[in-house]
Amino acid sequence: MNQKEISQLSDEELLEEVQKIKPSPGIDAFFIGFLIGIIIFSVTASSWGFLTLIPLFLIYLFLKKSKRYDALKKEMKDRKLQSIYTRFFKS
Repeated sequence: MNQKEISQLSDEELLEEVQKIKPSPGIDAFFIGFLIGIIIFSVTASSWGFLTLIPLFLIYLFLKKSKRYDALKKEMKDRKLQSIYTRFFKS
């Protein structure tokens, strides 16, 4: 989803999208570290191949999710929806 598609979302859709992809930094960091460990193992075992490509792709997805969340938060700030989000969705 690029910036143009984000700006076309309604306020309700934007709030739902932010809630749906809300990151959990601890869990994401654990999985990224685990995947980097798999990559290091495959490099030391001299087995470049499918075992190395899957973790690289999954790390890319974790990082892309974070960038998408930042773009959604920026759009919320531009629309002044931050107070609504914190009031109804934050615990």
